[in-house]
Amino acid sequence: MLKKAPRLKHTIKSKATTNINVRPASEAMIELLTLVFLNGLAEEATSKAFEEKSATIRAQHLKAVSKKMLKKARG
Repeated sequence: MLKKAPRLKHTIKSKATTNINVRPASEAMIELLTLVFLNGLAEEATSKAFEEKSATIRAQHLKAVSKKMLKKARG
């Protein structure tokens, strides 16, 4: 059985240096965008590992793909 993803509200509030209130709808949107980004990163790293004929995803595969994914996420 899959576990639920942890809530980011506590993390967001603890890292914020100013008094910024995050509404529940915004919190849900942040969580969804984070999960979509991580899913895309995992898919790209999987394809990179497949290109190198590796059965496991290693840190080098993530590093190679992360720059491209971050540029794509910025817009």
